[in-house]
Amino acid sequence: MSQVVVPVSSSVPTLRDLTGTLVLVGAGKMGSALLQGWLRLRLEPARVAIIEPQPSPEVAELAAHGLRLNPPMNMVGQPDAIVVAVKPQNAAAIMPWLAQAVGGTTVVLSIMAGKTLAFLAEGLPDSAAIVRSMPNLPASIGHGITVAVPNGQVTAAQRDLAHKLLMATGAVEWVEDEALLDPVTALSGSGPAYVFLLAESLAKAGAAAGLPAELAARLARATVTGSGALLGDSPLDPATLRQSVTSPGGTTAAALDVLMADTGLDRLMCEAVMAATQRSRELAG
Repeated sequence: MSQVVVPVSSSVPTLRDLTGTLVLVGAGKMGSALLQGWLRLRLEPARVAIIEPQPSPEVAELAAHGLRLNPPMNMVGQPDAIVVAVKPQNAAAIMPWLAQAVGGTTVVLSIMAGKTLAFLAEGLPDSAAIVRSMPNLPASIGHGITVAVPNGQVTAAQRDLAHKLLMATGAVEWVEDEALLDPVTALSGSGPAYVFLLAESLAKAGAAAGLPAELAARLARATVTGSGALLGDSPLDPATLRQSVTSPGGTTAAALDVLMADTGLDRLMCEAVMAATQRSRELAG
């Protein structure tokens, strides 16, 4: 399998120089997160057209400030990019609209889980430039990580535009092998649920050790969020940070003897990620 070919950039681009039209199809939780990110990056609202049959009050309010909400197709023109953020089960219904909206220079950027490049290409004009991507839930607060894969029709300029659009919600990695998106889905796509489960388990363990349940929950939440922030800010790798908390023969070492046993966390996490990877492959067909 190929490896990541474009590193995460530490600089956030601006979208103020975008002169074409950007179409967002679907303005649910993730689509709205992208939209808010684009506006933070100084994208002119007049450049955006949103296709959303049930817009939230927040999205509807933006329409009063220049953003185009559900405009007729003949008023959209040829978009530079179409970002597809509908639920995967609605993909088949929107493909005929997409096929008519795509122009010769349009890049289609999909964040639909499980919908492959081949699925998208089948419903779009020949030689359509398509990027498939997998974001994760922290994108909703601008701290996400998205992995993207282009098809062979995507130009360097289109790839750069897709990168800028995705960076509005966090870091971006690119791969060339689409098969990698199944383990990506299992690790970073589903990964926030594993972290939330860790907080749940810590709280339950604290209560079992004698703490009041509400105090245990507060301690678990603060420990997970604080440790995550430290991991994000530190140049040190996770193993080094773990070792910095662990004194030989101390309380942390006693706990890690359990967690790092042969039947401990590594094995459970491998089994969990493999199960999610397999399910992603099944859902993608």
